[in-house]
Amino acid sequence: MPLVRIDVQQGRTTEELRRIADTVQEVMLEVFDAPPRDRYQIITEHPVGHIIAEDTGLGFDRSPGVTVIQIFQQGRSEAQKKAAFAELALRLDKDCGIAPTDLIISVTANQREDWSFGLGRAQFLEGDL
Repeated sequence: MPLVRIDVQQGRTTEELRRIADTVQEVMLEVFDAPPRDRYQIITEHPVGHIIAEDTGLGFDRSPGVTVIQIFQQGRSEAQKKAAFAELALRLDKDCGIAPTDLIISVTANQREDWSFGLGRAQFLEGDL
């Protein structure tokens, strides 16, 4: 159950934002083996200039299309993470027009006990999931 935060600068249409979210979800299902209907995404738009993203010395020129994706997950391998990075860059470029140099992705791991999906219950710990 990856929880995905997608941060972009303002200027995209609702349809463009949905396409970005759908593309990310496709990768979560295919590469991270997320179960069907396991979709938790938060899209935040920021005023232009409110995402400051330099290039860590890699020589990238960032555009106003810079997109930051944070994935909170559990149990994915190094190979899955590398594959997700590559697949997200490929598909978001092809399907959404986000240049690979404008894409920043961070994957953070947590544990089953770190999740509650509602009702104030720890579903993994209490045997609901």
